[in-house]
Amino acid sequence: MAEVHVAVAVIRRGERVLIARRPDHVHQGGLLEFPGGKVEPGETVQAALVREIHEETGLVVAPDSLRPVIGIRHDYGDKRVFLDVWSTAAVTGEAHGREGQEVGWLPLADLRDADFPAANRPIIRALNLPHRYAITGYFDEIGAGLLRLERALARHRPGMVLLRAPWLPAPAYRQFAEAGLALCQAAGAAVMLHGRAEYGHVPGVAGVHLPWREAAALSERPLESGWLLAVSCHNAAELRQAMALGADFATLGPVQPTASHPDAQPLGWERFRQLVAGVAVPVFALGGTGPGDVGCSRERGGQGIAGIGYWW
Repeated sequence: MAEVHVAVAVIRRGERVLIARRPDHVHQGGLLEFPGGKVEPGETVQAALVREIHEETGLVVAPDSLRPVIGIRHDYGDKRVFLDVWSTAAVTGEAHGREGQEVGWLPLADLRDADFPAANRPIIRALNLPHRYAITGYFDEIGAGLLRLERALARHRPGMVLLRAPWLPAPAYRQFAEAGLALCQAAGAAVMLHGRAEYGHVPGVAGVHLPWREAAALSERPLESGWLLAVSCHNAAELRQAMALGADFATLGPVQPTASHPDAQPLGWERFRQLVAGVAVPVFALGGTGPGDVGCSRERGGQGIAGIGYWW
């Protein structure tokens, strides 16, 4: 079965995105989708987006403004697609359905999985995740760790924080997580807990981040869809397992040399790009990365960067 290369546009106006409804008579008819269309032979994805968006909505897209979001391969059974997703806020004109389809601007917070084809759902994840994923580093005792967390939150204001402390016994980690959650909430940061699937049900947390040793032992997703599931990965096989578990995102690394794992062989940015290209979940580059690498990650199909040293 041939794979259909589809260019997809996330067109943003502030916290709203342009959404279309598929006609009832077409594949996956009646569901919502991000506008776009098939890339023609010899056509670049950027050229396809400029053409398709104008044909479908009347909007004019500035080609140089397009930035990669995620690439998604999906097999519907009767159809295989590669969604090549790019974003822009640089459009002119007023959107209307030039092909008779319904179009409109929806808040990001209102996008629901059930309203979209399955292949579109990782796009929703990518749009709602930050581009920097902050991870807590080592501390000697809980009070010192909480003080360091408070200071790091004040300096960096991260969108999402992983409260990681694998050296603590479970009761001590729960104490650290409870107090750390309150600090992060006060700073406006979403919180992921680390280590065990059951932590994902703690009130107020966004979800749980599983180390690879935990994810490797699972055969199905351990959390309901209301919580985020993340997995630490280091190679293609581990990324495949993350997808099989229905992970909402993953970290991949080390991408560059890192003091926390001096003996680990770094992937490098080219290998990171190759691995991410086959993954239908957002992937953060981890290991030796900092805020200056966000663009480098995103240009290679990543969600952004994750790390300890740049903020802790």
